[in-house]
Amino acid sequence: MSKDPLHMLKEKGLKNTPTRRAILGIFSLNCKPINAEYIFSKLKSKKINLVTIYRTLASFEKSGILCRVDVHRGSACYELVLNHHHHLICTDCGTVEEFKTCDIKKTSDDILKHSNFKSVSTHSFELFGLCKKCS
Repeated sequence: MSKDPLHMLKEKGLKNTPTRRAILGIFSLNCKPINAEYIFSKLKSKKINLVTIYRTLASFEKSGILCRVDVHRGSACYELVLNHHHHLICTDCGTVEEFKTCDIKKTSDDILKHSNFKSVSTHSFELFGLCKKCS
């Protein structure tokens, strides 16, 4: 997949509309997971309503441009699907830090041995605790 968010629209067969470009532009400027309300606040001058933002986020998630990240902040957060990584999240100040280490294969194999599932197709992994500044 291309690392150019606007090129992702074409790769995924989605129309390159001004609204989609504006929303992807917000993601290309942010390296942390963000929610619809944040995008709405950044795009107020473009008069893009919140419902349109939610629909666009759902479309981007379904097409694989975005993935949902649970940071326990009350609303769904998303980020661009550019590389496989996970997050450390401070439960006090909300700082989010990425980490790339992911040796989930052995764990999922062990879990599958003792379950009614045949396979694991995807996973998410977020760790919550206190950052050094808050501890």
